[in-house]
Amino acid sequence: MALSFLNFFSSDLGIDLGTANTLITVRGRGIVVNEPSIIALEENTDRVVAVGNEAREMVGRTHQEIATIRPLKDGVIADFEATEIMIREFIKKANVNRMMVGKIVVCVPSGITEVEKRAVRDSAERAGAKEVHLVAEAMAAAIGVGLDIHEPVGNMVVDIGGGTSEIAVISLNGIVHHTSIRIGGDEMNNAIIQYFKKNFNLLIGEKTAEQIKYEIGSAAAFEEELKKQVKGRDLIDGIPKTIEISSVEIREALEDSISTIVEALKISLERTPPELASDVLDRGIILTGGGALLKNLDVRLREETSMAIHIADDPLTCVARGVEKILDNAERYEKVLLRHRRTM
Repeated sequence: MALSFLNFFSSDLGIDLGTANTLITVRGRGIVVNEPSIIALEENTDRVVAVGNEAREMVGRTHQEIATIRPLKDGVIADFEATEIMIREFIKKANVNRMMVGKIVVCVPSGITEVEKRAVRDSAERAGAKEVHLVAEAMAAAIGVGLDIHEPVGNMVVDIGGGTSEIAVISLNGIVHHTSIRIGGDEMNNAIIQYFKKNFNLLIGEKTAEQIKYEIGSAAAFEEELKKQVKGRDLIDGIPKTIEISSVEIREALEDSISTIVEALKISLERTPPELASDVLDRGIILTGGGALLKNLDVRLREETSMAIHIADDPLTCVARGVEKILDNAERYEKVLLRHRRTM
């Protein structure tokens, strides 16, 4: 009786545990948390100083007693303890009592190992989950953009996140073929940082690199190229310096990352069964995730594949919206979760 009472008042959560951002959705309330996957801790005591947006503002600006940590790398958990703490803090931000957490559905890259899956499950359980389910990010993204995954029709989704890019062909509640590469927004940011070091002897931070990427970064040429003033530290003189950079140079910096995604997409198309490939040709390819916001990425992919490329509405939240639908219609999406179920 007591257990039934608790279950009645428990809150079911969906977590898009991303390398760059974590989104939490609560059944019946929608997306309630959308913040960077960063936590700031005191070095000696592990006391939480800040999490999410507040922690992001501290990156590169803390003293030696405070560490800013990004506990996920390449779409998987790199720091188990920090991830557990971060999830707990985000659940607090969602105004959910830890004792009242019921089921948690967590999105994971399709290419992670069993050990990595176990780490995600354990983190969710330690955060208070009474029942843990895993769902592939690409599947959640497909549901989030409104694709009917139940029909015997092929849909292709390319989800470009902070740590990984997921390419999946989906039909009849399952992933027919998937490719997961550990190239995403973080790799692009790092490519820009290295480009500045190599070509200008200028050291810039990760936040600056990300800002450059979103403002003048692109996957294909603009009709009119853009320019931007960039501040950093001269590696020779050791003093602050400002230079002007063009979108042509940033496109050169991003070329290796973009080419890797293009090649992975081509390989996925080659390996897609003929009947489903025909469906994809008719319906086009859906781009989701933060990487979909890179300027002219759809143009580049269209040129490379000769296929229709559609950028999802609000691509950053597609996965979280998909988890929200799974929570609201558990029976309808039972087969999506079946293989990844674990109940305490």
